[in-house]
Amino acid sequence: MLKTVLMVIHVLVSLFLIAVILLQKGKSAGISGVIEGGAETFFGKNKARTMEGTLEKLTTIAAALFIILSMVLTVMMAK
Repeated sequence: MLKTVLMVIHVLVSLFLIAVILLQKGKSAGISGVIEGGAETFFGKNKARTMEGTLEKLTTIAAALFIILSMVLTVMMAK
């Protein structure tokens, strides 16, 4: 019973992780990306309050939860 519940949670977390990653804005490439990135770090003091900052935090949390659930399920399946 516990394995089934954890598997369902694992699938939901993985779908959430995929959705959050797909919602994120892509990084710019080339010389313009270097200039833009430098300006963003200088002027982007409130980045955590933006949608990008929120998505990055959600991605980190979901990825950590995904890894922990994967390890727990692996140990449970071995028994």
